Amino acid sequence: QVQLVESGGGLVQAGASLRLSCAASGRTFSRGFLGWFRQAPGEEREFVATIRWSGGITYYAGSVKGRFTISRDNAKNTVYLQMNSLKPEDTAVYYCAASAGQLGGSIHPQHYDYWGQGTQVTVSS
Repeated sequence: QVQLVESGGGLVQAGASLRLSCAASGRTFSRGFLGWFRQAPGEEREFVATIRWSGGITYYAGSVKGRFTISRDNAKNTVYLQMNSLKPEDTAVYYCAASAGQLGGSIHPQHYDYWGQGTQVTVSS
């Protein structure tokens, strides 16, 4: 099965940038997709972005669109989340997820089969 490991989180000031990485091991699927989610204390897990393994189709939550960019490097089995213009409300644990499903992507956590352990992103004001 697929194993996902996130990295790149940290403590930054508002307006700064971070790039999160998600290294995948195990098989990937041509019809599968990847996603980033986040969860702040006391909040539900929130969709951030999704991308297909083998296509350029992406979709973003309205709260991050224009600031965050999801991408993947299939040769490195890695998906990235470039986060620019970070805001305090972006503070959360960020999770990478993968699906072997047939959709081009999904905003719903239940559509994802594999999850990383998360990486903490803290944005101070």
